[in-house]
Amino acid sequence: MPRALITGITGQDGLYLSELLLSKGYEVYGLIRGQNNPKFDLVRETVPGVQLVTGDLTDMSSLIRALEQAQPDEVYNLGAISFVAYSWENALLTSEVTGKGVLNLLEAVRLYAHDDLSKVRFYQASSSEMFGKVQEVPQRESTLLWPRSPYGVAKVFGHYMTINYRESYGMHASSGILFNHESPRRGPEFVTRKVSQAVARISLGLQEHITLGNLDAKRDWGFAGDYVEAMWRMLQQDDADDYVVATGETHSIRELLDVAFRRVGIDEWAHLVKQDPRFMRPAEVDLLIGDPAKAHEQLGWKPQVGFEQLVEMMVDHDVAEQRELARL
Repeated sequence: MPRALITGITGQDGLYLSELLLSKGYEVYGLIRGQNNPKFDLVRETVPGVQLVTGDLTDMSSLIRALEQAQPDEVYNLGAISFVAYSWENALLTSEVTGKGVLNLLEAVRLYAHDDLSKVRFYQASSSEMFGKVQEVPQRESTLLWPRSPYGVAKVFGHYMTINYRESYGMHASSGILFNHESPRRGPEFVTRKVSQAVARISLGLQEHITLGNLDAKRDWGFAGDYVEAMWRMLQQDDADDYVVATGETHSIRELLDVAFRRVGIDEWAHLVKQDPRFMRPAEVDLLIGDPAKAHEQLGWKPQVGFEQLVEMMVDHDVAEQRELARL
């Protein structure tokens, strides 16, 4: 029975990846920070087969202890402070967790598996935010990185550190450069979930409008449940490498609003959406679109859920959830 350790187990990717690995017969361990973590029960209820171990990406000794407890064949580093807007408010903490945390975990794996580095395969969750001020369209593995947020900068550090450990120590360490991926499990601070929740509440008469920032920003949005399959496939390859994971399509916030409102029978939404400069980024990333050709060819991976299907899935989930909450 293969064993895996997942950091960031409480996030949407951690939950979907846990379900995938459990379905494949893995023994899955999830790293969680603190015994009183408010999401402890969420993990227990969603993926009861996962064994939780305590640890902190900023504390290498705790990571070594977690590795010794889990004895993993595969380590998936999904843990990060991942809300881009928050990274400007807390650039130092974002750098410590999202950037230096990768180094801490890589070094912990190296020390843990010092006698045979091939016994542990490592996955790093890199991000399309690393491309930032994009230097070519679409973005691929060789595209120059030009991050435009403290979060993006921290992800670049972790990305190159993963490459460095692969090249310096021969570690089987791969990075997935994942473009935006969403689901009903996405946090409500992210724009897709903010929209799906607000649209649900507006349709039920529980909310009057939604306030957003730049409606013209474009993203390559996919389904998180599809993307964790690509993570797993990377660690099944004979040789470690880096892969862009994306749909190859781009859609604007306006298109997101079109699909979401249409799902609840509202065709004209302009009067329901307000814009506020507070939700504008200090340095905007205007157009992200990935080229997933390498993942298609080498991993045999392709996304299964399209943009409209994804948005409708999220809206349907939030309509049901908000209706149930309104009854309580």
